[in-house]
Amino acid sequence: MSPRTKEQNEEIRLRRLAQIRKAAADVFLNKGPLLEMRDVAAQAGLGYGTVYHYYSNKGDLLHDLLWDALERAGGWQKDTLEAPLEVPCASASASGEAPEGGHFGLAAAADTGNAAAADSRSGSRETAAAAELGPVAAAGVRLLQLWAEDHALYLLHKLAGEGFASLPEARSAPLSAAFRREVLAPLAALLETGRAADGAAASGRNAAEPPDRLQRAEMLLAALVGCASLSLRRGKLHEEARDIAGFLKL
Repeated sequence: MSPRTKEQNEEIRLRRLAQIRKAAADVFLNKGPLLEMRDVAAQAGLGYGTVYHYYSNKGDLLHDLLWDALERAGGWQKDTLEAPLEVPCASASASGEAPEGGHFGLAAAADTGNAAAADSRSGSRETAAAAELGPVAAAGVRLLQLWAEDHALYLLHKLAGEGFASLPEARSAPLSAAFRREVLAPLAALLETGRAADGAAASGRNAAEPPDRLQRAEMLLAALVGCASLSLRRGKLHEEARDIAGFLKL
């Protein structure tokens, strides 16, 4: 067998890092700061030594996990405005996990001859349901759905609300600044857009100053994090996202 190329080794390394980070996020949901590296290894299906080869301690692992999640977190508001909201339906798995293939879409119709018609009808229902939501509610539902699919994103938003206190200040301060810039500021702008669309700004009041806008975004994320926790632990967050948005009156 010929030795692996440098490119192949790098691909394996990146895949292994992603596997370890995903396992760490899943474990953190249940154990929080009590997470141990052996728990991550077991969740990832890897040897203890393999995990330590990539991360020498759980502090480094958590730090890397959060920055990696932040790279994925910044663009979801724009995607929400440009893409139709995905509405869970009965065919989604009861566990809240994506079916094979990673898409929370419609299950294939049992009768393949009627599949196109079934997809058309269900698609119409999803479109109509999404149209009932305003931009803020749609954004909230989409964010909850993302948390259901990617636990590291939920962990990022949860720990951001705590000021990344589980990390030393030298690591938490840059993360907090980047989170405000990449997540909070765009969310605050989206909230202002939503308020204007709902007619809340029709009174002619002056626009809120940036600190107030950011505070509203922080409060919204804190409310979503708190409401998502139980559904996430039960594996029901994706299908209960609209109920949470309705409960919070987004």
